[in-house]
Amino acid sequence: MKKKLLSFGHGYSAEALEKILDPNIWEISATTRTVDKAKKIAARNIKTYIWPGDDVSAEIRDATHILSSIPPNEFGDLVLESYSGLIKEAKHLKWIGYLSTTGVYGDHKGNWVNESTPLSPTTKRGQYRVIAERQWMGLVENSKIPLCIFRLAGIYGPGRGPFVKVSKGTAKRIIKKGQVFSRIHVEDIARVLLASINMPGKSGIYNVCDDLASPPEDVLTYAAMLLEKEEPPEIDFLSPKLSKMVRSFYSECKRVENQKIKRELGIELKYSNYKIGLRNLLKDEGIIS
Repeated sequence: MKKKLLSFGHGYSAEALEKILDPNIWEISATTRTVDKAKKIAARNIKTYIWPGDDVSAEIRDATHILSSIPPNEFGDLVLESYSGLIKEAKHLKWIGYLSTTGVYGDHKGNWVNESTPLSPTTKRGQYRVIAERQWMGLVENSKIPLCIFRLAGIYGPGRGPFVKVSKGTAKRIIKKGQVFSRIHVEDIARVLLASINMPGKSGIYNVCDDLASPPEDVLTYAAMLLEKEEPPEIDFLSPKLSKMVRSFYSECKRVENQKIKRELGIELKYSNYKIGLRNLLKDEGIIS
């Protein structure tokens, strides 16, 4: 019998996993919010639902694996709000994966965090993720269903990275002394998820990031160099031109440790830093050799 993955919120990271799942072994069903996106997913022979809206109860009952990528709100996880009882009672379920964020750790002024670091998010986005994580852990607390929570760093990959803005000349290097961010290539996210799936019965919380937390302006500078473009102009973090959203993004600074995915899941990162990742993206697009 085929393994059956139900993917809630089948977006960028989930699609990367989809690409490396053997269709001879896996049957995928997915939810998305829009009709246009649903048509694109369905064209790849995936049973697709518009959700919230469509009833996916039957898919939950049949699922052997569930992956949830849907962002929570102030009340917590939307999937559990609708289907917690059904998921808990699902008889075939062997694995649940929940995609969270390293934003749950909050600001550590550039110091290192790992999976045992106390959670102290300073943004609402991070606070909502903490609520959702706790709800998922509460769901499986007295059951045998394995739950893996993946705390993702900043995601980049094909179609998502600094090259478009650098090419158009709209990129800005925001300068905040001491600021660093951790990142992860979407292909490595998919590889981590598959490694976890292939270890049945194993639960855990995993940071998913590469080996090199770096200042964001360095990434833009390197992207410009690869494209043989001028270095993007600088803008000071204290500039009144910056939006509240950008300021909140820069309000937290930490270096995220990734040893657990290597130690427990046997992961060897394909893109261990942004330089390797960015060069690979341009090679794939035939821009550099």
